Amino acid sequence: MVMTDPIADMLTRIRNAIKANKDVVEVPSSNVKIAIAKILKSEGFIEGYDHIEDGKQGMLRLVLKYVDGESVIHGLKRVSKPGRRVFKSKDDLPVVMGGLGIVVVSTSKGVLTGEECMKKGVGGEVICEVW
Repeated sequence: MVMTDPIADMLTRIRNAIKANKDVVEVPSSNVKIAIAKILKSEGFIEGYDHIEDGKQGMLRLVLKYVDGESVIHGLKRVSKPGRRVFKSKDDLPVVMGGLGIVVVSTSKGVLTGEECMKKGVGGEVICEVW
């Protein structure tokens, strides 16, 4: 099976795991997915993540975070898609839920949050929004 958008697949797996009240979700690993998981952990949206080697591309195990039985992640939205890439300058980056959410951006300095992009003065491809 050919997958045209692996990041959208990762976000969908997280969404489905949250709806099923799962504690852990596994997705095929890549450098960009690991960078997104690192941002989700640092921003407090997930408890943690672990890269599992399996001799092929590896798996990324995400430990989801719940507070009082409710997921910390309320929404995930893929912004830039293979058929329609969305690039924004540092001044045009979207604000998610009035600042309660984050935007994940792929820049020349790596995968960063919108806030980090403002500090470093770079723009890039808007990967997704999380709230």
